Amino acid sequence: MDTKVTIPALQAMKPAGTKIVGVVVWDYQMARIVDRAGVDIVSVGDTVGVNLWGHANPLEVTMEQMIVVAQAVRRGVTRALVSCDFPFGPLQEGPAAAVRAAIRLVKEAGVDLVKLDGAADQLEAVTAVDRAGIPVFAQFGITPQTALRYGVPYTGSAGAAVPVEMTEELVAEAKRLEAAGASLLNFTNSGPVVGAEVARAVSIPVLGGFGGGPWLDGRMRMANAAIGYAASGLDDPPDTYANVARISYDAITAYAEDVRAARPVKGR
Repeated sequence: MDTKVTIPALQAMKPAGTKIVGVVVWDYQMARIVDRAGVDIVSVGDTVGVNLWGHANPLEVTMEQMIVVAQAVRRGVTRALVSCDFPFGPLQEGPAAAVRAAIRLVKEAGVDLVKLDGAADQLEAVTAVDRAGIPVFAQFGITPQTALRYGVPYTGSAGAAVPVEMTEELVAEAKRLEAAGASLLNFTNSGPVVGAEVARAVSIPVLGGFGGGPWLDGRMRMANAAIGYAASGLDDPPDTYANVARISYDAITAYAEDVRAARPVKGR
């Protein structure tokens, strides 16, 4: 598991039938953990605005904030590929702005590829970034930046799947993204019908988070979601691989009890 992951290596996994493992991470310590666990892609998501900073919507996150978060994650990763989301704005401003933003993320944060939400509507920008020598992870489907297009509010998009009637349209969208130069696709809320059709229609890997499954070439998941690190887990035990919220609560409660009882405390 010590071999450095590359784009060609990921693309070779698709015909081999080997699933790609991606996680979304926002800090140095978690980046170190997931890299050691052997994941293939560490994605710095603009969802940091909602999940760590309490924003109502990730559209509030700025480029400067994404660079700071990506720098921290980059320092913790040695093996996996590091991807970083464009915040809302640079892609929508056109190809020149997209290339400038991508260059900033590579030069200032050291990322290996950039993830573009809503890239299907900005194919010229995808091509421009690819021609600048920066691999593109193109995101489409029901996403924070495209949910309204499908008539789904962002707060409800996590449980939604793109309508089956849109299969032909989304297959065509995926093919256009591949032709424009995307190296990987992230199909959000794909569902088993549309997702499977899209994955078969293109030669590049198709990953998915919400609404993804074994019908795609790999999965993306927020590390915090996988480990149950959310305050809501205290009252509603999550269906996750751990319940770090409860573990954290119990640990801090024990620490407070030791302090109040004038006992030695644990930890450095």
